[in-house]
Amino acid sequence: MKKLVLAEDITALVSVTDPHYSPDGKRAAFVQTQVNKEKDSYTSHIMVYDTESGHSVPWTYGEKKNSEPRWSPDGRQLAFISDREGDAPQLYILSTDGGEARKLTDIPYGVSQPVWSPDGCSLLLSVNLAASEHVNDKEKAEHDNNEPVEIHSLTYKKDGKGLIKGTYAQIILVSAVTGEIKQLTAHKADHLDPVFSPDGKSIVFTANLTDQDDASKPYDVYMMSLDSSDVTQITPHRGFFGSCSFSPDGKYIALLGEEHEYQNATLTKAWLYHFESGRLTCLTDMLDVHLDDALIGDSLIGGSQQRPVWTKDSQGFYVIGTEQGSTGIYYISIEGLAYPIRLEKEHINSFTLHPDEQSYIASIVKPTRPSELYSIPLGAGEEKRLTNANTRFIEEHILSEPEELQYETEDGVTVNGWLLKPARFEEDKKYPLILNIHGGPHMMYGNTYFHEFQVLAAKGYAVVYVNPRGSHGYGQTFVNAVRGDYGGKDYEDVMQAVDEVISAHSFVDTERLGVTGGSYGGFMTNWIVGHTNRFKAAVTQRSISNWLSFHGVSDIGFFFTDWQLGHDMFEDAEKLWDRSPLKYAKQVETPLLILHGERDDRCPVEQAEQLFTALKKMNKETVFVRFPGASHNLSRSGHPKQRIKRLGYIGSWFDKYL
Repeated sequence: MKKLVLAEDITALVSVTDPHYSPDGKRAAFVQTQVNKEKDSYTSHIMVYDTESGHSVPWTYGEKKNSEPRWSPDGRQLAFISDREGDAPQLYILSTDGGEARKLTDIPYGVSQPVWSPDGCSLLLSVNLAASEHVNDKEKAEHDNNEPVEIHSLTYKKDGKGLIKGTYAQIILVSAVTGEIKQLTAHKADHLDPVFSPDGKSIVFTANLTDQDDASKPYDVYMMSLDSSDVTQITPHRGFFGSCSFSPDGKYIALLGEEHEYQNATLTKAWLYHFESGRLTCLTDMLDVHLDDALIGDSLIGGSQQRPVWTKDSQGFYVIGTEQGSTGIYYISIEGLAYPIRLEKEHINSFTLHPDEQSYIASIVKPTRPSELYSIPLGAGEEKRLTNANTRFIEEHILSEPEELQYETEDGVTVNGWLLKPARFEEDKKYPLILNIHGGPHMMYGNTYFHEFQVLAAKGYAVVYVNPRGSHGYGQTFVNAVRGDYGGKDYEDVMQAVDEVISAHSFVDTERLGVTGGSYGGFMTNWIVGHTNRFKAAVTQRSISNWLSFHGVSDIGFFFTDWQLGHDMFEDAEKLWDRSPLKYAKQVETPLLILHGERDDRCPVEQAEQLFTALKKMNKETVFVRFPGASHNLSRSGHPKQRIKRLGYIGSWFDKYL
């Protein structure tokens, strides 16, 4: 008999990501990650799928993290990153003929992002270094936790990392034979996303090499000659560019980026740099699609940024795009022709093209099936599932199938969403309904497995989740519509979602409505309970309650507040206060559970403290739960025990009041 989904079942979920075909197309390496219950952490291994046998086998073992598998150009070696010998992840190389992995680096700072040179003799790596440190220093400089930290930059901390303390991502070159290291960059800036040119004589990377230290600071693509170390700027100083990939013939670079026309609500586009003319061209001005993965879920762990994947004839490339609640794969030609080659009701996280260009392997999450690898033909033909990482979980549990929801607002805007019925739904019974609001706000709910929703459905709740204006997936006008209107039309969109479900489904008990959300969704939850008593219980997570203080304490507050609210801190303070849920604390009558991570630098815990203090001082029904050490990503990649307890708190709160 099948079981209901429990919070604890996150330990049974397997995340399958980052597939890469070997050069001969006979194998595909990928990463498989799951919870290590004993150590309250995650274990990841390099798996290799054999196309002839149809089976996957592990190439790494143990209780550590192994990730980023990359085949050498001749296919005889597999490089990967592992922390098997300590806390700092290092570069290892495996022979495809078998044998033990060979450790190639022993850098105290740890390494990431391995990229093979075209001749297979060396690899690029990323390493975090302080301005005074060099990669060949034998020992990592010890930082006294009691030593004062001087801060000269607005970007002095980052969620998940804490204080940056003057460290930057630098690029190094490592010999695949001797392990000899050469540091290529040393500017006081993060050097990201490095890749070799086809002739191996140059690399490109993304960095902010300007003196700008405010919201407008650009991230540009630069090209470095490995012989002379000369650096040439490729993109203009007016946006964010990266995810570079050279065409096989070396004539072009495909890159993804945008020029901040709508600040951080701007859709990512595909661009082409032509070496002969020195011209940078946007290829997708007419494609109203965000060319990145903006779909929110809580079952995927790990993975890496998907670069554009070129065709062998250098006439076009493939990228991931976010549209209508799904992510798909789009083909972009060098002439600007753009269309999806696959856009189904699913979440494609990453993919790899077969060398014969007749098919590809993709990591895909479906609404009722966590991630697996699928082989998909480029032409006509059916997909084939290659892995069974989550088959046992699917076979043993009752999963609720999301039903699509679409409605038109009073001002003519179409809003899309989904309804998840209780797992053991009975037609003649009444059920409570929970409205769940996503973060971002420039992200998207959609066609993916969401463990939190399945846990609530298993407890007998119906769950409605929608993409109000401000969400990705519905074009530039839609995603930009929330800016300057937080708590306005977006509030009306999510409230109408509840109305639409109640109107269409008589099983909803209108006296038992709940609301929850995290980050921007936490702001919206706070805003809702301050403006209506319609909900009988609410849970706000990693939320924003006061835009005035958020401006100065968040790692992004100094620009996010300006860009999203449209009000200057020192000229429009009253308007920021008007948009702050804290202002309306006196009006809150809904029992409110406040969940927050203590090391959240994106929405710092003081936002929760202010709200709790205000509500408690006025004798409102509220409880504040703090998660020690937890960052903004608690619900997605936090410590497993904390993730389970978080789901327990949410379920118990709604059980108590609904």
